[in-house]
Amino acid sequence: MGNLKEIRTRIGSVKSTQQITRAMKMVSASKFRKAQDAILKIRPYANKINEVIIPIAEGMEDLSFNPYFQEREVKRVLVIPITSDKGLCGSFNSTVIREAVNLINSYEASVDLICFGKKSFDFFSRSKKGYNIIEKYFDLTSNISFSEIEEVANRILKSFADKEYDEIRFVYNAFTNPAVYTTTNTKFLPLESIAEQDLQSDQAKHMNHNFIFEPSENEIINELIPTSLKIKFFRSLLESNASEHGARMTAMDKATENAEELLGELKLKYNKERQATITKEILEIVGGTTA
Repeated sequence: MGNLKEIRTRIGSVKSTQQITRAMKMVSASKFRKAQDAILKIRPYANKINEVIIPIAEGMEDLSFNPYFQEREVKRVLVIPITSDKGLCGSFNSTVIREAVNLINSYEASVDLICFGKKSFDFFSRSKKGYNIIEKYFDLTSNISFSEIEEVANRILKSFADKEYDEIRFVYNAFTNPAVYTTTNTKFLPLESIAEQDLQSDQAKHMNHNFIFEPSENEIINELIPTSLKIKFFRSLLESNASEHGARMTAMDKATENAEELLGELKLKYNKERQATITKEILEIVGGTTA
C-alpha cells in the first residue's frame, strides 16, 4: 500500500504542475498577441524612415560630419544583451548570454555592459570573470514605453558621440514566428555606410536623387539619424519581447504535453501495482482457507 500511496501523491503533483503550465501557456499566449501586434506595427515605420534617409545619404559624398557615422579605432566597446526577467522560456535567455559571452571574448578592447533583463544581469554579475556592468534595466519588457526607452537611447547615443565608446552592439532574439526566433548580434554604432545597410528597399534604391532640400541635406540627416537609431533600439526590445512570450508559450505547451505523457505512465503503473496488490490479497485469503 505504501507504494500505491507514493504513486497517488506523484500523480497529484504532476496534475498540479500541469495546471500551472497550462495556465502559464494561456497567459503567455495573451501577452504574445499584444507583443506581436507591436512588432508588426513598428517594422513598417522603421523601414520607412530608412527609405527616407537612404536616398538623401546616397547623394552625399561625405557623411563624416555626422558623429554616428564616424569609424574609430576600437578601444572601448559597449555590449547590450537583452534577455527576459523571468525564466521558463526554454533556451531563450541562454542563447543570448552565450552569444554575448562569445562577442565579449572576441574583443581585445575594454568592454562594458548594459543589461536589459534580470537573467542577463544575474549571469554577468555572478560570473567570476568580473564583467563590468555599468547599468541594468528590469521590468521594461512587460510594459515597454518609448518615452522610457528614449531616455536610455539618448544617453547611449551621447556616450558614442562624446567618444566614450568606439563601438556599440546589441545581442537579442529577433522574432520570426511564435516557435522560432533568431539570436542576433548586431552593430548599433557606428552606422555602416548606406550601401551596406540591409533595410534598403527596391523603391529606395531606384528613387530619383535630383531633389532640392529645405532645410539642407546635412540638417535632415542630423535630425533623422538619431530618430532612426532610437526606433532601432525600441524595435530590438519589442523583437525580444515578442520572442520571449513565443518561447515561453512554446515551452509551456511542451511541458503540458510531457506532463500528460507522464500521467499516463503513472496511471498505468498505479493500476499494475493495484492489481498486483489485489491478486496478492486473494492468494493470501485462498491460502489461509486451504490451511
